Amino acid sequence: MDGVLVLNADLGPLHRVSLRHAIRMLVRQVAVVHDAVPNRVIGQFPLPRVVRLVNYVVTRWRYRRRPTWSRAGVLARDGYQCAYCGGAASTIDHIHPRSRGGGNTWLNTVAACRSCNQRKGDRTPDEARMPLRITPKVPAWATVTRR
Repeated sequence: MDGVLVLNADLGPLHRVSLRHAIRMLVRQVAVVHDAVPNRVIGQFPLPRVVRLVNYVVTRWRYRRRPTWSRAGVLARDGYQCAYCGGAASTIDHIHPRSRGGGNTWLNTVAACRSCNQRKGDRTPDEARMPLRITPKVPAWATVTRR
């Protein structure tokens, strides 16, 4: 199982949690089972696929501000594909190198494979003659939190 989906009290999706965390939520009576695997139980609880919170959680803060920058967020935004060759990405690369004043921002970082990251080195994509296949952008909350 890929985790348990947590719904807000108004049935809006919030996030996914582990099965262990979902059972703790049920025991503490913070959530109730909304959908379960048929004919499977854990103690007195059915094996949950989806749990719903008992009380509504305000999430307006999510939609006011953009998500904060993170390495995992950059990889998720770019679909774990290298921005230079299109292969599988495992690192991030700064478009404008940090040694030249580039920072950790959504618009200055892209996902990259190790070989492209090493080959580009401390240069800009134009200097390294490695054009970007994507245009970096600030992602939506749904893109960053999806697993």
